[in-house]
Amino acid sequence: MVNDHPTENQDGRQTVLHLLEKHKLLGDFVHKQDMPRHDLVESLVRKQSLAKLQQALNQVAPADVASVLEALPPDDQLFVWDQLNDERKELVLLDVPIHIIQALGKREYRTERSSLKAFELHDGRMREIPINTREDLLKSKLVWIDMVGPTFEERTWVGGVFGIELPDPDKLNDLESSARFYVEENGEVHLHSDFLLDKEDVSRNVAVAFILYKNILFTVRKEELPVFRLQRLRALTQPNYVSDSWDVLLDLYAADVEYSADALEDVYRGLEIAGKQVLSKQMTDEDAARMLSNIAHEEDLNGRIRRNVLDTRRAVSFLMRSKFLAKYQLDDAQQILRDIESLDGHTSFLFGKINFLMDATVGFININQNKVIKRLTVISVIFMPLNILAGVGGMSEYSMMTHDALSWPVAYGLFFVGLVCVGWITYLFLQFLENREKIGQLQDKN
Repeated sequence: MVNDHPTENQDGRQTVLHLLEKHKLLGDFVHKQDMPRHDLVESLVRKQSLAKLQQALNQVAPADVASVLEALPPDDQLFVWDQLNDERKELVLLDVPIHIIQALGKREYRTERSSLKAFELHDGRMREIPINTREDLLKSKLVWIDMVGPTFEERTWVGGVFGIELPDPDKLNDLESSARFYVEENGEVHLHSDFLLDKEDVSRNVAVAFILYKNILFTVRKEELPVFRLQRLRALTQPNYVSDSWDVLLDLYAADVEYSADALEDVYRGLEIAGKQVLSKQMTDEDAARMLSNIAHEEDLNGRIRRNVLDTRRAVSFLMRSKFLAKYQLDDAQQILRDIESLDGHTSFLFGKINFLMDATVGFININQNKVIKRLTVISVIFMPLNILAGVGGMSEYSMMTHDALSWPVAYGLFFVGLVCVGWITYLFLQFLENREKIGQLQDKN
């Protein structure tokens, strides 16, 4: 494409290079100064200088940013690259040479906790190999490349090595249900599945992208999952556990079903504890509120397990229909489907038990509320005749209350004593009716 404004573009490149050099010189200069509140001043100066550099990078065309990267040494390339957001990086990489892409990506793999793990088969076992260069990926007979929360640079670097496009783990949930399983024209097999992550505080489903290409399984997800740790441990310690990438994929789905079954056992234990408390003789409103919260947590986990095994069933069925699996792998897939079928009955039973415990807990809350209302009703019945008498007494004239030469304190005192006696008699009458009702209920039971 012809550049219509070469002078303007050159000015933009020079501006970025000038601001970069100024940022480095200014940072070194302020760092060497002896002044009050040195750390605060240095931080503010660096932030202001960095903001100007980022603004200039956003205003320069992506092709010019690529030319700036080519003109910089490796350390400065990494610094400038980190100032770009992901949207700009995608545009810049269209014009960046492959050797720069490799340089930008490799630095992520040299950290102690790498987000990329590569595995090959060796003497019937799967073993992890270190990844630092492009040759490390190409010279080995890889069966599995696992990426946890990869950066854009990492995905671009690995995808460029094998000629595929690796998805962004942050956008896996944006896919439509119909786009979860498909095959590309070049032979790439894509699967997007949800895997259960059950923690003490919260449970959720984590989306995982699977790509099978040239007998290599690529997995991309946002965070680490127990199922993947279990699969790596088994494959690393047990000989002949897997023979190719399809075995790795099926074993991941099988391990996911096992993990879901373990989570269902936790639901059973949680509901058993809740059932003992619900079936106790008494439960306060605070206990009932806490019980409802615990039951709701178990219901959420049970629903996520059901969704998880449903998604696994769809993925395994897709693999069987597409005829990608060998005969012995079809038997393994059938076993996975049978295990999922057995879990369906448990999740349905647990939903029924959860509904029963919910209704029982709400019933206790209603009983406690009825007791409060009953007390208020008794009080209102006791004071009803008193209110009537007080109203009648209030309508009488003062002379009628004291016409027999009684002083008003004595007359009103006697009136008050009479009200107390009437209230007490009413209370005794209500107690008599309640005891009579209890005796009748006991006779009916006997």
